[in-house]
Amino acid sequence: MGFIEEINRRRTFAIISHPDAGKTTLTEKLLLFGGAIQTAGAVKSNKIKRGATSDFMEIERQRGISVATSVMGFEYKDMQVNILDTPGHQDFAEDTYRTLTAVDSVIVVIDVAKGVEAQTEKLVKVCRMRDTPVMVFINKMDREGKDPFELLDEIEQKLGLTVRPLSWPVGMGKNFRGVYNLFDQKMALFTAHGKQSIDDTVLIQDLADSKLDDMIGDDNAETLREEADLINGVYPEFEREDYLAGMVSPVFFGSAINNFGVRELLDCFVQIAPSPQPAHTEEREIKPDESKFTGFVFKIHANMDPNHRNRLAFVRICSGIFERNKNYRHVRLGKNFKFSSPTTFMASKKSIIEEAYPGDIVGLYDTGNFKIGDTLTEGEQLHFKGIPSFSPELFQYVENADPMKSKQLAKGLNQLMDEGVAQLFIHQTSGRKIIGTVGALQFDVIQYRLKHEYSATCRYESASLYKACWITTDDPAILKAFRIRKAKNMAKDKHGHDVFLATSSWDLNSTQELFPEVKFHFTSEF
Repeated sequence: MGFIEEINRRRTFAIISHPDAGKTTLTEKLLLFGGAIQTAGAVKSNKIKRGATSDFMEIERQRGISVATSVMGFEYKDMQVNILDTPGHQDFAEDTYRTLTAVDSVIVVIDVAKGVEAQTEKLVKVCRMRDTPVMVFINKMDREGKDPFELLDEIEQKLGLTVRPLSWPVGMGKNFRGVYNLFDQKMALFTAHGKQSIDDTVLIQDLADSKLDDMIGDDNAETLREEADLINGVYPEFEREDYLAGMVSPVFFGSAINNFGVRELLDCFVQIAPSPQPAHTEEREIKPDESKFTGFVFKIHANMDPNHRNRLAFVRICSGIFERNKNYRHVRLGKNFKFSSPTTFMASKKSIIEEAYPGDIVGLYDTGNFKIGDTLTEGEQLHFKGIPSFSPELFQYVENADPMKSKQLAKGLNQLMDEGVAQLFIHQTSGRKIIGTVGALQFDVIQYRLKHEYSATCRYESASLYKACWITTDDPAILKAFRIRKAKNMAKDKHGHDVFLATSSWDLNSTQELFPEVKFHFTSEF
């Protein structure tokens, strides 16, 4: 298969939602249809030890939530599908925001009973800023929920999306009988044999067919015919170009846990979703079909294998072919590296690859050379744009709870901070270490992972801080004066940059007024 054909058959997307909308379950069922796994993990009960395939960290299995983006790939109908399952919880939104820079499209999962929730609004806003094509899956149709037409209105109002249903539910809750595929004009009738099997599908190509009445009952059949007419009258014809431009969002209904409507979603997705798209750098636009390799690091995961204490840098390939054991330029460090064991993923299962194409996500073993946002090229100086790193809003002093394990604590903190989920600051007068995060749950995750992955224990003490911001100025004398005047508020980050720790909103504003020549940065990418 040629280079262009390989690019065109790739579909790289993220699944996003509010917590508990069924995102990880949908991921499981997509993998099940793709033949990548044989049985789905039981996500709902944290008592079941075999958790969801995509939730591979121990804390995720215990809590029943995703706390890190996981990457999974499989082949379906001659297409290479790469799924990035993201955390839904708002405390891990930063990981999700970065992941959205590495995908070409997005599937949003919405709970039929709860409708559009706050976290979904935030994540879709990021997609709309980038004109990322969005597909919507309304989940849990086997439970009672909101009227489908009401839900479509809510999606349009709250998410700012223009929707077009491409499948439609027959009934809801106990009366849920299946979905009618408006895209292919086929009726798919499901019977749930059990929650871990792929169910049989009965196809009816014409809604006027009397077989429909026999299968789902006269009332259901009549209602479906009326609603299908209404949809075709109210919503515009589906045009793939509008979807690819981010102007229209196809909507599918189903129940992921029971495999209702998942096949319709996947079949349509591989047909209409975008292949790898151009990427933007500060220097120029990168097209996927360029012959020279480029890629960027959007995520670092420490300790994926606790036995080997290794780190993996997740690289999105933007152009060219990535080859094993070939020298590539690390732009920030100005050094060449070759990678002997590049891997692709099936959740926690990894396999070494010889080459990878635009749209693929490759894991590179890392000894500490990579930071989030780093670029790899064949020599060209490029800097990819739009990979956010936010200023923390919650702070705790971190203290060693076991003096015998200070080395392990230092190593654990160092590696976990490299993942970009939290920031470590060292106070310049007291020398105390401060962890800053954007969500409270991060503190629990760090403490848990330190204990279980690094055999180090820590305790937290409250730090009454308002904001951490990086400072720069062109005048060394002003910087020196700032450091002296604000010595009690000064810290260094992990990379030795100056950080101002504001104790309140007033403190920050008055300091900015006092030093107008000093620039205050609220992201660490400056």
